[in-house]
Amino acid sequence: MVENYLCATGFYHVSRIGVIRGFYLMLAALVERWRPETHTFVLPVGEVIVTLEDVAHIFGLPIDGEPVSGWTDSSGDFLQSQSIVIFGREPSVSHSSKSYIKLGWVRRIRDIEPLDTKESIRRYVRCQILCLLESTLFTDKSTVYAHAKYLPLLCDFKRIHTYSWGQRVLHIFTEHYVVHHDMIQRSWMAL
Repeated sequence: MVENYLCATGFYHVSRIGVIRGFYLMLAALVERWRPETHTFVLPVGEVIVTLEDVAHIFGLPIDGEPVSGWTDSSGDFLQSQSIVIFGREPSVSHSSKSYIKLGWVRRIRDIEPLDTKESIRRYVRCQILCLLESTLFTDKSTVYAHAKYLPLLCDFKRIHTYSWGQRVLHIFTEHYVVHHDMIQRSWMAL
């Protein structure tokens, strides 16, 4: 039943990927070959660019539709009201910033959902999507918190699939590697 709901949102494929381990040498080689000024990998066969089509094939996310963006109200009231709508509960927030919600709390909510009604399955799927967004697709230095700016996009369950999540993944990928390329290369070379 959960799989059907994940399919309806466009997140089924990416939810099945899991953690990729044991590819340190391949990843290190790719980081060495990344050229931030052109957003390409320079390989022996030529330059290779990551395209939106690649993101769609790898992650199975929608690439057509409304942009994944929006303004975030950083007030505690905003986070509380959005969390009640999405998760059916008041959130556990970051004390340093009211724009972030604790992923551990989201995972606990997901794991205790009884999955006995359509709404509880939707809450479970929303939790799963938020965890995927923040721990797999839109990762940053923190794997502990999720940014509240994605909560409004998860409110209307029937609209989740209408957003271009794949475009956002590609944007974050190129932005992250352009900004952090030298730091990543130095830290990987030190290992």
